[in-house]
Amino acid sequence: MNTPPQPSGKLDYELLCALDSRDYTSQRLLADRLGVSVGKINYCLRAVVDRGWVKVNNFRRADNKWAYAYLLTPSGMSAKLQLARAFLEQKEHEYAQLQWEIQALRDAVSPAESQDMPPPPQEQGEPS
Repeated sequence: MNTPPQPSGKLDYELLCALDSRDYTSQRLLADRLGVSVGKINYCLRAVVDRGWVKVNNFRRADNKWAYAYLLTPSGMSAKLQLARAFLEQKEHEYAQLQWEIQALRDAVSPAESQDMPPPPQEQGEPS
């Protein structure tokens, strides 16, 4: 039995989001938006097409014969959703870990600050 390919990473997610939004006009602009080379975008596009996540349509009647439309397939939408869930879970875990580290640093700094710093200034009218 042939199992469908699983989404693999952040670049796949960003690529699927960019293709879904259709706010690019070329692989070069797509590469610039995602911060990778045009060669890497070409490789990744071929991979998502091979996985069946994206369908490619060529505009044969267009003046620019290199113009393509990349359309997410239903399995591409599903892969994008899987990746979004995985990244959300990862970021929530990172956020919780960061909150714990911040609190640990605050606890470590608090005793030192209370010894080194003078008491906060009192507002006028308060007894000394």
